[in-house]
Amino acid sequence: MAMATLSGPRRKLIVAGVSLLATFIIGLLIGRFAISSQGNDAFLSGVPRAIIQEADDTIHEKLASRIKAGNIRENLRQLTSKPHLAGTPADYTQAKELADLWKQQGFDDVTITPYDVLMSYPDPENPNVVRVRGQNDEILYESPLTEAILTPRENVPGVVPPFNAYSANGTVTGNLVYVNYGRDEDFKYVTDVVNINVTGNIVIARYGKIYRGDKAKAAQKHGAIGLIIYSDPADYARGGNSSDVYPHSWWLPPTGAQRGTLFVSDGDPETPGYPSIETAYRVPESQINLPAIPVHPISYGEAKNIMQYMSGSAVRSDWSGGMDIVYRYGPGFNNQTLKDVEMRISTRNQRNVTYNTIGIIAGAVEPDRYVILGNHRDAWVFGAMDPSSGTAAMMEAARVMAEMVSSGEWRPRRSLIFCSWGAEEYGTLGSSEWVEEYMKNLGARTVAYLNVDTAVSGNYSLSMGATPLLNRPVYDAAKQVLGPRGDRSLYDEWLKVEPRTFSGQSTQPRIDPPGSGSDHDPFLLKAGIPVATFGFKNEYPYPLYHSVYETFYAMEKFYDPDFKIHACVTSLWVELARSLSDSLVLPYNVSDYGVMLEESRHELDREYGAILKVNVANYSALDDYIRDFKIVAAEFMSSLKTVNRNNPLAVRAVNDQMMQLERAFTDPAGLPGRAHHKHVVLAPNMYNAYAASSFPGLVDLLSQIDASRDHDSQWKPIKKNFSILLFIIHSATSSLKDVSRFVFK
Repeated sequence: MAMATLSGPRRKLIVAGVSLLATFIIGLLIGRFAISSQGNDAFLSGVPRAIIQEADDTIHEKLASRIKAGNIRENLRQLTSKPHLAGTPADYTQAKELADLWKQQGFDDVTITPYDVLMSYPDPENPNVVRVRGQNDEILYESPLTEAILTPRENVPGVVPPFNAYSANGTVTGNLVYVNYGRDEDFKYVTDVVNINVTGNIVIARYGKIYRGDKAKAAQKHGAIGLIIYSDPADYARGGNSSDVYPHSWWLPPTGAQRGTLFVSDGDPETPGYPSIETAYRVPESQINLPAIPVHPISYGEAKNIMQYMSGSAVRSDWSGGMDIVYRYGPGFNNQTLKDVEMRISTRNQRNVTYNTIGIIAGAVEPDRYVILGNHRDAWVFGAMDPSSGTAAMMEAARVMAEMVSSGEWRPRRSLIFCSWGAEEYGTLGSSEWVEEYMKNLGARTVAYLNVDTAVSGNYSLSMGATPLLNRPVYDAAKQVLGPRGDRSLYDEWLKVEPRTFSGQSTQPRIDPPGSGSDHDPFLLKAGIPVATFGFKNEYPYPLYHSVYETFYAMEKFYDPDFKIHACVTSLWVELARSLSDSLVLPYNVSDYGVMLEESRHELDREYGAILKVNVANYSALDDYIRDFKIVAAEFMSSLKTVNRNNPLAVRAVNDQMMQLERAFTDPAGLPGRAHHKHVVLAPNMYNAYAASSFPGLVDLLSQIDASRDHDSQWKPIKKNFSILLFIIHSATSSLKDVSRFVFK
């Protein structure tokens, strides 16, 4: 019997029902695989399960077990075997050797990026010198042209004599005035209290307290015609006893002098804000903000020979240093045979090529998200501490991570980028040009930049500067790393030596704002990328800094004989990079930013609250905006607990919100008078490039208030900057709100 045929409408209805049922079943199967936490099944066809896979905690131990102190020691020995000043053939040789090494170790991509930048060098045929002249202009004293050789380590070719890069050249003569540390307040004290007119005189200042470039700015501002900078034994030798300095200890000997740049900005001076590439427009040197007066560093042995004969009243007690002389303000000399001081400076600016070496280990899941590890390679001479201890550590970190990838045991979720920077010592030239060239990529894709400039400059404690987003990852990583003493975690060692308590929080190890003066600067200040910069330190600046005596001998003899501290710093660097590159959800705590904002508000209130309340009508709004930020940040952190980790788009969304928060605190216009500094919360102090400042643009303007000037003209820019600050905090708050409900009601 023949089957009855279905009518058209009924056939279409049944086909539609079957199709709907099939779709439902397929959807269930896809959902089953998507939320499955077992096996290696793909949750969607062609998409690996790794896309929603949590980090493998066992990788930390595997990486840590491969780090060898002996390897770091050998790296440092080779790196410090000869001078490697930026822009010299030795600079390129080291860049090329590192590139070749990373290629051998299996990096996915290795590139040397050259930049033609303005640098500065003394004339070897006409050395820099400071002289004391007699009444008939005869030379009665002349500073040595080089530092004395105290061990065979220093006796190699290529050592550049002490100089300050970007100093004006020429010869100046004049009376000598002592200005303590050369800070703006020191000059004002000499002028207003001691009643010495600095104008037309040469000033002598001791290193310390502030960046040397800011000393030169202050000297020039107050009318000095030249600046001599020396390292006082009170700061660098604790008395200068000849039996208790290098080569017998880590204290600076009386023949040591600190080299260093005077440039107060970041990047190539001729291409401000843009990369120094072939097509770049270069600003004429006459229009660059470089020192207009000669500046030169000398040793405290030389300073004593000059200052012991100074005239004038004795300085106040806190201005006296460690030399066994009576410190006097000047001007001039009390010895009738001495007339004045002559500075003959030959240092000239010239364009030269410096090189960055960039090595990339591509991420397995999110190759378009970057965790960047960086250290600069150039040194004034040997640079055993600054920067070669950091370079030696980075070489070992790169080796162990590349080895794990090459063996197939591990590949990071996100890309790791290792960067060896050139010409940092001149003003972060290499890193700044690279960040400027790739700003669009880096700003959109970088999770964090982890900087180790000097891995070891002491054995007292870990020194950590970081943006608030990295506080939690830093603490978590330090808990996983064994401290150099070997009996407790690095976190516990650090907490014991450097405890710090914020209001409303438990005591934790001290993390400072990042400050300035190293290769994290362009990442944070120009691109708004979270940064951490760290290394082991002493309780004071290390005495051999930027001298010829910063040798492998000093490191092995006095600082880290068994290189356990180096290995500890390397382990922390590796674990922090692994955590940030492997975690499914980035391990940030955005609420830590609220804590920092609150601390900054308290500091601002203590210093300037009284005048701000009188002159800024909506000053209380700052408290309101910070409170709103803290509330939204807490809500965001709470929402992370329920984010669907099996939904890669949901995970990417919250990760991007956290990653972009740092950028939300940047102003494209930059700070007042400092367009190259975009970060309105964590930029350095205008008068000390080394130090961070709370709400720096606002504080810069407040610190310049002059009671004798027109009231309104001074407060208009302050009110404008305060308004911008409120907007930036408000904008940052909105970036943490629900992505579909970010508009404030």
